[in-house]
Amino acid sequence: MSRLNTLLAAVIGFTLLGSSPLLLADPGKNKGHGNNAQHGNRGNAGQGGNNWQGDGPSIDVSGVQVILNDNRNYWNPGATLPPGIQKNLARGKPLPPGIAKKLDGRLIGRLPHYDGYEWQQAGTDLLLVTIATGVIYEVLHNVLD
Repeated sequence: MSRLNTLLAAVIGFTLLGSSPLLLADPGKNKGHGNNAQHGNRGNAGQGGNNWQGDGPSIDVSGVQVILNDNRNYWNPGATLPPGIQKNLARGKPLPPGIAKKLDGRLIGRLPHYDGYEWQQAGTDLLLVTIATGVIYEVLHNVLD
């Protein structure tokens, strides 16, 4: 009987020892295969549309346009961008290198400030870009012409 108890204790011990890494594994926070419900209804998100939903600020577009009109002497109209580059200026896409330029500091001081974002000019468009990643959060088309 003691031999059976020893064998049973050894089997249970090895089972617990083998399963402990599984108990300590990172659950993944919905990054695994169990989160398939969201994949079926994507709409146009993968087609480059303006459906990108970031967790960023809410932009008052008309307020920004009023500020730009009131401070016309702080910005210069940019040249229109080629169609291929213009097409790449969309929400959720990375800002193409060398396209955008910094705005006058006096104008930046009057535009709404959002932590982690900065305003930049690309041609006649005003962009709100995520500083850390360089991803475009908002595009205000043809407001700088």
